[in-house]
Amino acid sequence: MDRQHVESELDLEQTLFTEDEILARLREMAAQIEADYEGKDLLLVGVLKGAVMVMADLARSLDRHVEMDWMAISSYGSGTTSSGVVRILKDLDTDLTGRHVLIVEDIIDTGLTLSWLVANLRSRGPASVEIATLLRKPEALQMDVDVTYVGFDIPNAFVVGYGLDYAEQYRNLRCIGTLAPHVYS
Repeated sequence: MDRQHVESELDLEQTLFTEDEILARLREMAAQIEADYEGKDLLLVGVLKGAVMVMADLARSLDRHVEMDWMAISSYGSGTTSSGVVRILKDLDTDLTGRHVLIVEDIIDTGLTLSWLVANLRSRGPASVEIATLLRKPEALQMDVDVTYVGFDIPNAFVVGYGLDYAEQYRNLRCIGTLAPHVYS
């Protein structure tokens, strides 16, 4: 879905990143990941549902074989802020013992959910756990989270597109934009 399909409804205030900008940045991140994990077996762990687009395009940008698994956790309802309570909705199918794990996220907002996830995965005996995220909101962080790969730092605004949603809508928007407040007010 292109922005023009949303723009007519005035749902987006502005486009932050186009599809081309996103794909270019993911290719840059993939090159760094390849260098850092050279000679190591890598498991990408995508966080459903938001990271689907990021994980797919990041994995396709890698010039190596990787395994992928998915985990669904929730701390968001249909609102625009984190609830702070984390639930596992779908756990991993892969044993992490001795594995190099790279968590792939769409966005880091408060850091509360991700901090919980990192601790949970580290308790499973992996060789390493690192984080790659397309977006990070430095102004919104409430928890210090060590992120190895960051696509873009963004302002503390509610964004949608490229996997990010509001009430399960806008995920298939090819760009990332700020959602107009009248949509969620």
